[in-house]
Amino acid sequence: MISRELAGRLSDRLEWKPANGDLFFIPRPEIADSMFLVSDMVVELIVRDGQRRFHFNGTVEWALDSVEVGEVVWLPREDQLRDLIGDRFVSLDRTGDGYLVTLSGPPRTFHTPAQPSPADAYATALLHLLDQEAAQPDRSTQR
Repeated sequence: MISRELAGRLSDRLEWKPANGDLFFIPRPEIADSMFLVSDMVVELIVRDGQRRFHFNGTVEWALDSVEVGEVVWLPREDQLRDLIGDRFVSLDRTGDGYLVTLSGPPRTFHTPAQPSPADAYATALLHLLDQEAAQPDRSTQR
């Protein structure tokens, strides 16, 4: 999973269209450690007398009724990050220090520094591409 730090760096630079299966967190101190999943249905695991059961709930009573999409930070999955990288993606490789992504040029091939997870390597590569696009204002890429 992508680190919260990298997700925060990407959040202002990507347009997120929330969909089922997406993860996010709310950067408020009292709740920042919680992670949320976008879903049409809430499934709760109940353990009683050593038995595990899934309870299907239509709604959940909680102190936080709603939050604006702009107030949360999307935690994109590996597949979403790779899709955003597009055809510039060459490879994901494991090294002794972690994972790195190789991108094709222009202007030349780019290798991310080693990252602790594949998702972080993809995020670092995407940030590199976004930085390149920002440096070339006459060239825009639709995602």
